[in-house]
Amino acid sequence: MGRTADYSKETCSVAGALSVVGDPWTMIILRDAFAGVRRFDDWQARLGVARNVLAARLKSLVAFGVMETRLYSERPPRHEYVLTAKGRDLLPVLLTLKAWGDRYVYGDCGTPIPLIHDCGAELQPRLVCDACGKTVTGTDLRAAERNETAPPLGEVLAGE
Repeated sequence: MGRTADYSKETCSVAGALSVVGDPWTMIILRDAFAGVRRFDDWQARLGVARNVLAARLKSLVAFGVMETRLYSERPPRHEYVLTAKGRDLLPVLLTLKAWGDRYVYGDCGTPIPLIHDCGAELQPRLVCDACGKTVTGTDLRAAERNETAPPLGEVLAGE
């Protein structure tokens, strides 16, 4: 599936995030990175994605600072891909997306792969307010005044 959306004129953090990780292969690559996959050939074997597509997605993740390369072999030179702090901050996004898929895609069939927290319980991710600790429902949110000085996404991406 190729990218078709152009968010460059948007001044929206959701559109900005989608311009970085909105491609379906990108999210699957990130899922596997959180599972410990670091090498190109391992992703290629696990996913069956075309090599050129995988190379382009990894290159993009590196360009946006979500992953970085590290040399693991000098002869021949080989690099692995490692999540950066920016990449690791995507974990809640993936966990929430997984929970949504478990509930609305798989539904009564059950969770394909449950995630167990250190406490022993199956993880049910939720969003909580840092200030008060209450679960965020959506009806308790309001937008602050718009930041009119924020540049359009195209300008932000051009500066990277």
